[in-house]
Amino acid sequence: MSSLRILKKEIDYRLEELVFDCDMAMYVQPAKENEIFAVMQKGVELRNEFYKKANNPAEPHNASLVRKHYSALRRELDERFGELFEALSATNK
Repeated sequence: MSSLRILKKEIDYRLEELVFDCDMAMYVQPAKENEIFAVMQKGVELRNEFYKKANNPAEPHNASLVRKHYSALRRELDERFGELFEALSATNK
């Protein structure tokens, strides 16, 4: 099930990018450290939520539904992490 492995790598990659951006934002604007840290915490919670969803597809024995589940999860991943990056950008204005 290589698509599960790749999906988990994508989830971790998004979190790593978010944490890196948050770290840089804290360095540039130390006065907003609490707000930036809150975004980072949301990212970690989101990563854990996505791992649970990835490990527990609705119909694990139906390959077609599993592929659809992972496809929907990838779309949701883009959307939800995008919202966190936008929140980080709004904090840095």
